[in-house]
Amino acid sequence: MLKKLPASGPGLTASQIKSWLEDQGYRVSKRTVERDLIDLSMSFGIVCNDKSIPYGWHWMPGKQCDFTSIEVTDAVLLVLVESILSKLLPATMLGALKPKFELAKTKLAAMKDLRYARWADKVRYVPSTVSLIPPSVDGKVLATVQEALLQDLQLEILYTSPSSKRPKELTVHPLSLIQNGATPYLVATTYYYPDIRLYAIHRIRRAEITDRKIVSPQGYTTDQYLASGAMGFGGATPIRLKAWITNELAIYLAETPLSAAQKIQSKSGRYLLTADVKDSWQLRWWILSQGAGLTVISPPHLREGIVKTLTSASANYA
Repeated sequence: MLKKLPASGPGLTASQIKSWLEDQGYRVSKRTVERDLIDLSMSFGIVCNDKSIPYGWHWMPGKQCDFTSIEVTDAVLLVLVESILSKLLPATMLGALKPKFELAKTKLAAMKDLRYARWADKVRYVPSTVSLIPPSVDGKVLATVQEALLQDLQLEILYTSPSSKRPKELTVHPLSLIQNGATPYLVATTYYYPDIRLYAIHRIRRAEITDRKIVSPQGYTTDQYLASGAMGFGGATPIRLKAWITNELAIYLAETPLSAAQKIQSKSGRYLLTADVKDSWQLRWWILSQGAGLTVISPPHLREGIVKTLTSASANYA
């Protein structure tokens, strides 16, 4: 019964609790429920709301108890993933999980002498790229976007694109919410156009849910969209990358390949990399980040693009 009682008024009546108990297999009278509630109120922070009939029972503010129990390993897992989940889950879901997060922290604090309980203090996730400070996201806008995704409803947004300082009113059909590094993106179509576009959440100045259902592109799934290479901020065109690489980079790529279809061959004291990848901005950023450790051989358009970028960069330092 204590688990069932709500956190605030007007509360549940004895009759409602009796019906619920019967659904759980407990055959009791309404009078028994009333007596038990009175007895429990002497040991726990529950109260009877007698402002209206029938009377309802609920927890007093700040007095609700969590009667669930979790293992130490579960507590460690919850503590470690809380920061990641907070960026991905809707506010309503996070609210429901907050007691579990707090329970996990309390559990670990109470068992800090156990080795496993100290595991959360010993491990951290660090991105392999430069760690960027997340952009400032309007919490209300994010919550609205999440709710529209949950209900499959269209959104009216005020959006400022990177190439324009003037915000535009847009009607979008939200499809997915994807966290790319430090930045959350809304995947959506606009108006009646089938093209799938990305909208950075921090560039949405205002968002309002409509009562119109979204029109999703045929066969669209979040996994299929990611597999297309779209989050690489470029075309999804597959290419076969060939490049000379250093010994150090060859060792690194042998351990963490660019793709499943990758080969590294030793030729004349050098290493030839061959890999099937998607042509994207992210690929070009990665190539440029290798500096003198990687020289693109083909495809020609990629080699020419890298040469042009490096030439411009060199001119900046002249």
